Amino acid sequence: MKLGARDGAALVAKPAKDALGLLLYGGDAMRVALKRQDYLKALLGLAADEEMRLTRIPAADLKREPALLMDAIKAVGFFPGPRAAFVEGATELVAQIIIDTMRDWQPGDAQIVVSAGDLKKTSKLLKAFEGHRNAHAWGIFDTPPDRAEIERLLREANLRAEGATLGALEDLARSLDPGDFRQTLEKLALYKLSDPGTQLSLDDIAACAPASVEADVDDILNVVAEKKVAQIGPLMRRLQSQGVTAVTLCIMASRHFRTLHRTVCSPGAPIWGVRDRDRVMRQSRDWGVAKLETALGMLTDTDLQLRSAGQTAPAMAIMERTFIRLAMFGESR
Repeated sequence: MKLGARDGAALVAKPAKDALGLLLYGGDAMRVALKRQDYLKALLGLAADEEMRLTRIPAADLKREPALLMDAIKAVGFFPGPRAAFVEGATELVAQIIIDTMRDWQPGDAQIVVSAGDLKKTSKLLKAFEGHRNAHAWGIFDTPPDRAEIERLLREANLRAEGATLGALEDLARSLDPGDFRQTLEKLALYKLSDPGTQLSLDDIAACAPASVEADVDDILNVVAEKKVAQIGPLMRRLQSQGVTAVTLCIMASRHFRTLHRTVCSPGAPIWGVRDRDRVMRQSRDWGVAKLETALGMLTDTDLQLRSAGQTAPAMAIMERTFIRLAMFGESR
């Protein structure tokens, strides 16, 4: 059975303990890992590791010893409660082993939980979970947590937020990677440790929100956003000498231009994770909504090109060309 984002969130909120299992997959390993962690905690409780009700099997180990998964789901534990066998980092190399184990699964066996990277629609593993009436396949895509998920995370951290403060957390969630956002919530929980359960304020969030990335990357993003074409080449060479990759630059540029887009669409909204709020506001006004949307499309195309298996051109050259095109496009009328 195929799950969407809302169905997946509902499954985490109330796991089907009699289900055969769940496949979580997606290109962002951190997002997949966080969703898998939430699901296993909801399914098994906090003491699963101590009570030996969770068996962890790396895909490489399963490839060497195909019987590991079958042994894990059939094993009888010493402690009562639901059990799970978790296969981490599955690929098509172990797909048939997992599928064969699914065929032999019986009610009462441990649930099979599998994490994987990007899977094609033709993937045998994906088809097996989507086509099974008692199993689920959940694709985790590059989308920030919605309000319901943020509220759940706040409850788990014994934090409360309403109104503008909750809106600020939503903006922050869109600006950060999921792992960074959760770390921010952990920092907020420690920050409010002496005053648990009280309402968060905007000042609390400002005190715990992470700073932006290193200055050199900020420099190239500001140079592009401010259309200073002549400065792009020297900065790119400096970044390349520091080991910064083209994919990283593309991700950070997309994040910066999304921030500009949100700022111009919601001028009064808080801006998190930036060093110079006034500078961001000037850039957003200078570009305008239409140009920013076109710029985000150009960055998406570049990201796809950089990640393409058939790409042969130097990645940093592609990224530098995109930055120059962006800066020149920003100058156009």
